[in-house]
Amino acid sequence: MKFRQGSRPEPEVNLTSLIDVVLLLLVFFMVTTSFVRESELTIRLPEVADSGERLVEEPALEITVTAAGKYFVNERALVDNRAATLLAAINKLLPDLDVERVAITADAQASHQSVVTAMDVAGKLGFTDISISTVPTTDKPE
Repeated sequence: MKFRQGSRPEPEVNLTSLIDVVLLLLVFFMVTTSFVRESELTIRLPEVADSGERLVEEPALEITVTAAGKYFVNERALVDNRAATLLAAINKLLPDLDVERVAITADAQASHQSVVTAMDVAGKLGFTDISISTVPTTDKPE
């Protein structure tokens, strides 16, 4: 008896489901990845010397933030509390001053956003030496 040998059908590999799984994994990893943004502004907080004396350097430019969020540039009040107004006021003073550093003095009740806006404006103008004025506390830890 002679068996007829027929042609075998070639097996098919369906890649559609494999591609779907790979795309879902790609989307999953893209969504769960955290992106780190580096800070562009370095701030050096003032420190007290070991002898108990404070090191005080008078900055050429001082930005004051009140509890209500109003800005003062070198003790001159601004007309409003927008960042553009603060930027214009500092730009107006820059040709008259030899400015290398900026001191930001903020009221303890000032909003965080107001202080960050002042730091952002200083950073946009190219200041890298920004100090935040502080006062020592009178309360002693127990």
